[in-house]
Amino acid sequence: MSAAGEGARAVPGVTARLSRGTWAALVVLLTGALCMALAGNLPWLVKFPEAWALPMTQWVGQGMEWLLGLMKPAMRLVSAGLGVVMAAVNWLFNALPWPVLIGLVTGFGWWAGGLRLAALGGIGMSLVLASGYWTESMNTLSLVAVSVPLALIAGGAVGILAYEFPRIKGLVQGIMDVMQTVPTFAYLTPLLLLFGFGPVVGLIASAIYAAPPMARNVLLGLERVESDIKEAAIMSGGTRLQQLFLIEIPAAKTQIMVGVNQCLMAALSMVIIAAVIGGFEDIGWEVLLTMRKAQLGPSLLAGMVIVVFAVIIDRMSLHLAMTRERHDLRIAGAIAGVGVVVAVLLWGRAAPGEVAVMEPAKQWLDTTLSRVLTRNAGTLDAIKNGAMFYGLLPVRIGLDGAVLPFTWGFQWTAAMSAWFLGTAALAGLALGLTGRITAGLVLLILAGVLETGVSELPWPFLLVAVAAIGWTAGGWRLAALTTGLMVLVLFSGLWQKALLSLYLAGVSVFACAVMGGLIGLASAASPMVWRAVRPICDMLQTIPLFVFLIPVLMFFQIGEFSAFLAICMYAIVPMIRYTRQGLVSTPDELIEAAISSGATSWQVMREVRAPYAAPTILLGLNQTILYAFAMLVIAALVGTTGLGQSIFLALGQADVGLGIVSGAAMAILALVADRLVQGFATKRRAALGL
Repeated sequence: MSAAGEGARAVPGVTARLSRGTWAALVVLLTGALCMALAGNLPWLVKFPEAWALPMTQWVGQGMEWLLGLMKPAMRLVSAGLGVVMAAVNWLFNALPWPVLIGLVTGFGWWAGGLRLAALGGIGMSLVLASGYWTESMNTLSLVAVSVPLALIAGGAVGILAYEFPRIKGLVQGIMDVMQTVPTFAYLTPLLLLFGFGPVVGLIASAIYAAPPMARNVLLGLERVESDIKEAAIMSGGTRLQQLFLIEIPAAKTQIMVGVNQCLMAALSMVIIAAVIGGFEDIGWEVLLTMRKAQLGPSLLAGMVIVVFAVIIDRMSLHLAMTRERHDLRIAGAIAGVGVVVAVLLWGRAAPGEVAVMEPAKQWLDTTLSRVLTRNAGTLDAIKNGAMFYGLLPVRIGLDGAVLPFTWGFQWTAAMSAWFLGTAALAGLALGLTGRITAGLVLLILAGVLETGVSELPWPFLLVAVAAIGWTAGGWRLAALTTGLMVLVLFSGLWQKALLSLYLAGVSVFACAVMGGLIGLASAASPMVWRAVRPICDMLQTIPLFVFLIPVLMFFQIGEFSAFLAICMYAIVPMIRYTRQGLVSTPDELIEAAISSGATSWQVMREVRAPYAAPTILLGLNQTILYAFAMLVIAALVGTTGLGQSIFLALGQADVGLGIVSGAAMAILALVADRLVQGFATKRRAALGL
């Protein structure tokens, strides 16, 4: 922007001094104008002809069926072996008396973190018992107990391999990026064909999803081991394996334990998805079943059981990772012993079903929520319809398609489009005359997008826009990479569905950026606000993805608005945290210099803290984008269209090609957005000398 401003003020030779961003915006604007002018005579500029698309779905499907056919006999043996292990672990959890398990969890909490963690474990497990879902919860724990070791071993091995052989580090990181951006449902179809229907498929899907966080943290931890420690290990004369396992891995223990924490949380977040394809009577299946029956009370309580497990596992594993202080093991043993004594005293007299004191509460909660929702149905419908008709729909199909007499009270006409675009052009010109040429061009581009609608954008315009943003953010290499990836989506035959997914993710990210940025700003300005916001962020980050659908379905039923809210609830946390972290981490000397020059608190925030925090805030935006795409496929369960819908259709039809190509297309969208934001963040860090 500053370069654009300088170029605009220097009238002689102004075109030679325009910034890279200004040139990019100008090219995008001209491309859009050209597409609009030629759309009537060349309709293929707007809608990519289906005849031009390549049969990627068929090619991938045929190739995968051949490959899976070769692998199926061996994988079915693996499935049988894992099934035996899972059945044994499941029997152990269900055979263990509930007082013993509660005592063990409480005692472990004491040893790991003292009274607070012990209370968390004891109260949390007691709530699970009282909910009436003890048996289903034990089935869930058995799935997590088997999938997590698999993920830890696989992820740890990959992390060590990438550390020991730097040449393959880039390849490994690329594969992990793909694993974390491809929606889980996309690779469920080939897993079903390989391993058959049952709990083992959910187990393997959980392990695949949970392995990348472990691999990343193992690699990061080993890379951060101080050089002095490595040199001491070499000088001690040990072999390479001895140096690695006796010195370097223990030195990286803290970061590796963070990976264990993230691995546990990732596996737990998969329990409902595992239930979808596993047919396993666990807590995930209970959530799914009660949601389908619209039983609000049971669904909410079942979801809260998953949240309780998530909070207990998160707090205890994170405490193990971040602190070295441990409490008296004898007291922990005594607490577990009390559980054994209680189990003996209650033997045969207090089965888990008989202790389920919250069973009546389910019916009461279901009845009460239904009554409240019925009474406020008009207000809730007004909120949903208002957001859809006056917000989401215009962005999706444009003002010329969304403004209709029965919603807005009048019909959008060509004259209105001319006035709208003309007003935007005047506003852009005013910005340009003040030296903000790029801002003026961007304003006009956004006006054109709003008038047309994201799902109706001409494909040449979108490709040129991606190339221009990539060139601005990171040069020709990034532009070529991102444009090439988008061309793959274009020729896959899923372009229109990709635009719908891009629209919903885009509006969700925009809402998260605005609201999350404001909340992060308030949290940075006021410690009291942060004390109130922090536990909410902690809770939202520990809730598995599927649980976000429960409250929005209760209030707004199935629909695009419910999906939008669920995505925002899940994706807003990184924006809040990174915005606050960036603003409060400004060096003290910069703030003192600004204050000594007479700057007010607002000027310090705007002129000093915000520019310095820009790279961190951009990283928060990057995470928000990835979170939004991760939630997008889950949100497809509540009525959205786009790539998520194609993935679910592929799962129901056992169409491997459609599932993989749709998942790859969604991963490409997320990857392109990720690389573009990272490019701007890197550029900003370089400008600040960081």
